[in-house]
Amino acid sequence: MTSYMSDPANPVPYRHRPIQETYSEGSQWGNWLVEDQRFVTDRKDVAVWKLPVLKQDLVLTGDVTADIFASTTGTDNDLVVKLIDQYPADDPDAKMRGYQLMTNAEIFRGRYLESFEKPKPLKAGSIREYKFSLHDVDHVFKAGHTVMVEIQSTWFPLYDRNPQSFVRNIMTAKPADYQPATITIYSGTGHDSVLQVPLMNACDQIECF
Repeated sequence: MTSYMSDPANPVPYRHRPIQETYSEGSQWGNWLVEDQRFVTDRKDVAVWKLPVLKQDLVLTGDVTADIFASTTGTDNDLVVKLIDQYPADDPDAKMRGYQLMTNAEIFRGRYLESFEKPKPLKAGSIREYKFSLHDVDHVFKAGHTVMVEIQSTWFPLYDRNPQSFVRNIMTAKPADYQPATITIYSGTGHDSVLQVPLMNACDQIECF
């Protein structure tokens, strides 16, 4: 079980700050999907899991699925799940030493767990299952690299901030609606959070967590 405090007033950015204007001269916006994730990994509102350093290559080809059991002290929340390839500290390419390359990522908003047409508030403290696709991957995690999974509840300004207290329309949420909340990720019997990845060179899938 892992918990973190998510605060809409201090959201996790999707790019290294200061965030450049999208079309400004010299902007690196076009490269954000491969930006080194170390700029957020040490934040207290980002939960991190790592597998042991790989002894052989892992070839992933196919759909990546997050199956996460989580609760919140609020009545709405977001879950952002990232799959990351961490390069070794002694990588032959000095620029890539320790680099955290995001291979897959996606977000799911708790109000839509039962229906996209009729969003509902979450019951504070209740454990809910969030199962959603992180889309396809075709990537080799090389021997010596580390497979990482990160979960957070803000990804700003790529996605609008969730007030974390349920409102009918987030676009009309008032300042008082934006509240910190504690998010808990579960990994015990009956609530076993996993990231299912299509492992091609050993077995059908490997479960990370």
